[in-house]
Amino acid sequence: MTQNTNIKIRNEKLANKVINALQKRHFDAYYCETQQDVIKKMEELIEKTQTISTGGSTTLNELGIIDNFIKKGYNITARDKAKTPEEKEEISKKAMTCDVFLMSTNAISEDGELVNIDGLGNRVAALIYGPKNVIVIAGMNKISKDLKTAYDRARNTAAPINLQRIASINSKTETPCLHTGSCADCKSETSICAQIVTTRLCRPKGRIKVILVNQDLGF
Repeated sequence: MTQNTNIKIRNEKLANKVINALQKRHFDAYYCETQQDVIKKMEELIEKTQTISTGGSTTLNELGIIDNFIKKGYNITARDKAKTPEEKEEISKKAMTCDVFLMSTNAISEDGELVNIDGLGNRVAALIYGPKNVIVIAGMNKISKDLKTAYDRARNTAAPINLQRIASINSKTETPCLHTGSCADCKSETSICAQIVTTRLCRPKGRIKVILVNQDLGF
């Protein structure tokens, strides 16, 4: 379906504002129109000899990024491709020393701060420290007006939807939002809101690269 021209124009203008804000916070930042543009940009940023790993990400799956890198012979180990919980855990640990870590984000404020929520913390851990480079791919639906609304989006929109996805894989998942679709600020053992991280600056400069995509992607 062809995207409404007015939405496209608005997204381009908003993306330009967010990219400028991200750059002032020492992130590298880019804007891509299509899936093909995203893959091309990522292939420019990643050398084929580099080790690549990922956190669980609906955005990466929707764009076909993991399958593309596997098909083209890149050295990628994806957590989503693990066949057992033990293998998934091993991949998560090895990701901390990879050359490039791929992920999305739960929200980005218009002034360039990332907000992410995790259960076990493997994804935010890699974002903060470990991998030499981190590439964050985010649809324009992840942009929020300010830090308060970015936090609200991550907690009250992304987390309850992600919980539905996780529960379909792990039957032991049990939280109030699984049944109500609304955050109850729970303290469940299987809560995916254990770690809430705001990334307000990129250190060292350019380590985190953000690719904004002119699509609605992920949750």
